[in-house]
Amino acid sequence: MARTTLRQLNGFDDTPAALADSTLIMVDYQNTYTRGVMELDGWEPALDAAAELLRRAREAGAGVIHIVNDGGIGTPYDIRAEIGRIHPKVAPVAGEPVVAKTAPNAYVGTGLGELVDAADRKDVVIAGFMTHMCVTFTAEGTFLHGKRPTVVADACATRPLATALAEVPSAQVHHSALATIADLYGPVVATAADLG
Repeated sequence: MARTTLRQLNGFDDTPAALADSTLIMVDYQNTYTRGVMELDGWEPALDAAAELLRRAREAGAGVIHIVNDGGIGTPYDIRAEIGRIHPKVAPVAGEPVVAKTAPNAYVGTGLGELVDAADRKDVVIAGFMTHMCVTFTAEGTFLHGKRPTVVADACATRPLATALAEVPSAQVHHSALATIADLYGPVVATAADLG
């Protein structure tokens, strides 16, 4: 049965972004999520997909912005230590800014909005870690900032969670987050190849 989305009710365009006309935001591809207490399920294929997305974006001439979560000294999110650094597979190159944040929405308390505005592109492509947290809230932030986010599903990953009622497998958390994004904030595509 077809379900009506909030995007459809509002008459929003569901055409995915074209990389050549977009800014790519790479969210929290930190070593934090590849080992230890915060290791994500499926991070390796997601990181490979992110590297392919980044390659395509650079080739297409998209603007690229990297985000890191700064949890402070001694935490798994310590950006001054190796654990908090961006994974080498998707490391920034010269000219690609890195924005440090302390909230799941990367626009809060940072200069991300100014960087996105300076790029002067309506479309923003988003991928990263974790799907249910910083990817979802940065997609929301992009939407609220007046831009059009598109999220690349296979370049995202997350971890299992629990409620008072049930254990929630990581795949369910991942897909639920993507469904939330697609319901209102913007289109979700399976892979970078699905971008315009």
